[in-house]
Amino acid sequence: MLFPSEVFLFLFLPLLLILYYGLFRKFPTAKNVLLVIASLLFYAYGEPVYVFLMIVVILLHYGFGRMIWKHHDSEKAKKWIVFVSVAVDLLILGVFKYTDFILTNLNMAAGWAIPMTGIRIPIGISFFTFQAISYTVDLCREKEPLKPRLMDVALYISFFPQLIAGPIVRYNTVAHEIRNRKENVNDFSTGVCRFIYGLGKKVLLANQFAIVADAAFASTASNSLFMYWFGAFSFTLQIFFDFAGYSDMAIGLGRMFGFHFEENFRYPYISRSVQEFWRRWHMSLQTWFRDYVYIPMGGSRVSSKTRLIFNIFVVWLLTGVWHGANWTFICWGLMYCALLLMERFTGFHKKLGVFGILYTFFFVMIGWVIFKSDTLGQAIRYIEGMFGLHCNGLIGSAAIQYLRQYGLWYLAGIICCTPVLKNFENRFKYNKLFMAGEVIVNLSIFVLSVMYIFSNAYSPFIYFNF
Repeated sequence: MLFPSEVFLFLFLPLLLILYYGLFRKFPTAKNVLLVIASLLFYAYGEPVYVFLMIVVILLHYGFGRMIWKHHDSEKAKKWIVFVSVAVDLLILGVFKYTDFILTNLNMAAGWAIPMTGIRIPIGISFFTFQAISYTVDLCREKEPLKPRLMDVALYISFFPQLIAGPIVRYNTVAHEIRNRKENVNDFSTGVCRFIYGLGKKVLLANQFAIVADAAFASTASNSLFMYWFGAFSFTLQIFFDFAGYSDMAIGLGRMFGFHFEENFRYPYISRSVQEFWRRWHMSLQTWFRDYVYIPMGGSRVSSKTRLIFNIFVVWLLTGVWHGANWTFICWGLMYCALLLMERFTGFHKKLGVFGILYTFFFVMIGWVIFKSDTLGQAIRYIEGMFGLHCNGLIGSAAIQYLRQYGLWYLAGIICCTPVLKNFENRFKYNKLFMAGEVIVNLSIFVLSVMYIFSNAYSPFIYFNF
């Protein structure tokens, strides 16, 4: 069955491309207006009410940008404007994402009975508010900022490919292309291929691993020891191909419209340390925290070890909080804080060599168990099961059945987590036979993905929740 969201997607993109490269091809300003209208319609389809919140954010930051431009010679004035703009962004994020979480914990701590607001979290609010912050901060840092234009601000904040699940695009990386991009056939074809790869990662891989992961986390009372580990491993693959798949689709769509977004993943599961893992995973978020939080706080160039620990703690506390209003996300972020501090001050990971991959992957997998769990109690119980407590046997029939049914998908997933295929492509990319085979593979991935979408239940991207 084809769900309305897929119908909308199939009609939305072809019609937009026809208008963009047809009627609006020779009018750069009109193309930006078209993309803004399309992006707002795209968001309104999923958020018919909160699209007005998006418009308010755009108008506010256009106003902040104009004030920064008018006072570009006054560092004091610019800093005050940025302070107010960031405060507004954090207030919006806090009200919609964390109000009920705060009230719940206040009620538990003080024995109060404050009623919950029931506010629903707007899709992608963590992404577009962080981009809004980037806009005013980057504009403030420019010595001679260009005069802000409403359509430029609207396009930057609302551009539909990466609007709801990233990657987080920083203003200084796309400001030039918003006004002066040049579309070409090579970028368009590269973008189409990248979009298809991302679609395949999500539909053909992530959705298969989700079946096993969901089953393992839902039936902990009957899980065998192997099923506990198999479920954790399945979610580890699922979240990578789900999020990396969306990032590939966003980067591909951006390239089709002339934008060159920065990479968001670089084979994170072959990392030899936790520090390396976070240089390869969700890179846009980590560089955002580095440039807008960690370095302004002093980074690693502080005079005392205590201040360095504090800086790292703040960044990882905020990383956990950014992901969601739940103690599981906070503990997940603080777990990485502890591991990174341990690596920094002991350097033990440098002695592990190739075994560093196993050490890193083990803690990443434990982290994903915490990340997926609804409560800390559920996370603890699942991790206990991974270490032999309250297990129902060693392997179990369910695990064997899943291995038989999805074994080839897991083999494909493991291979795609490494640069093996990329290295093969780089070696033979100019070979005519290889190029023909690549076309066939791309078409096959696309056709199989569409067939799967038609025949299976709708499975939204994990990071739509953030």
